[in-house]
Amino acid sequence: MACVGRAILSLEIRQNFKNFKPPPGRNSLQFSSVPVEDQKQNNNEILKERKDIAPPEFRFLFPEFLPDPNPLMRNSLRERLERMDMMARRAQIDIPPFYVGSIVGVTHSDPSSPGKPIRFVGICIQKSGCGLRANFILRNVVDHQGVEVNYNIYDPTIQKIDCLRLEKRLDDELLYLRDAPLEYSTFSFDMEPEILPEGTPVHINDIKVPLKPRPWLERWERKNLKGIQDLVVTEKQLKKAAAVATPWEKYDLMKTYRNTIPAEDQTDIFAEVYSDLHQLQITRRKSLRKTAFSRPVKKN
Repeated sequence: MACVGRAILSLEIRQNFKNFKPPPGRNSLQFSSVPVEDQKQNNNEILKERKDIAPPEFRFLFPEFLPDPNPLMRNSLRERLERMDMMARRAQIDIPPFYVGSIVGVTHSDPSSPGKPIRFVGICIQKSGCGLRANFILRNVVDHQGVEVNYNIYDPTIQKIDCLRLEKRLDDELLYLRDAPLEYSTFSFDMEPEILPEGTPVHINDIKVPLKPRPWLERWERKNLKGIQDLVVTEKQLKKAAAVATPWEKYDLMKTYRNTIPAEDQTDIFAEVYSDLHQLQITRRKSLRKTAFSRPVKKN
């Protein structure tokens, strides 16, 4: 009887295995009459088509999808799982592209005041990190005091992110606004978003900010910054700045290679997430059109 029972159970397992159909995925090989080698070839062809479709500007619009260039921090499985979590988060809230120098408003929940979301508006002075650790800093002036808030882009407590004014500055970081007059960091919390026509290039604000007299938080004369006015420094300070300057680093190809992700890896990454990002972009454009459209009022 035991042998008969095992035979019946084995037959049922085989029958269920024949009828099993795995869910379709990007890299899943389905059970079919097609050989495994042909299925792999078809998947490679699909991936190659996505590489050709993914636009190159994605690496500037979504830099957080690129992994850490430090080889000690690289792990392909962790990076792929993080990208899946990032896409799942983007499906919940709209995260518009913005740059250092853009005016951004963030609405987030606070555990100290449940049911009362908090909104902060400020200028983005820094964007750093990658993956789920990507973050940005907003700066504004509240009660004549400079206030900065550091947000994680994929923080689940963030309810909404609005890009009120999309623009760039001359420098990659605006940390020198901490030593600048407060009027260069003051923005209204009731600021309305500036909706630009589709296809408009990003405006580059070439304003040069004056700094207050010393002491400064950092030695800005050593940073080779373009967005600040001529600094008043002594000859001794200029000599020290020239002694620690490294003008040859821009010609160091190995350092550039170590600090960047190869173009082939970038193409593979954005080919993986292109379809989801493209769909989110289409949804965002539709919502912007609805916002920009104002229904005419019928006059009697």
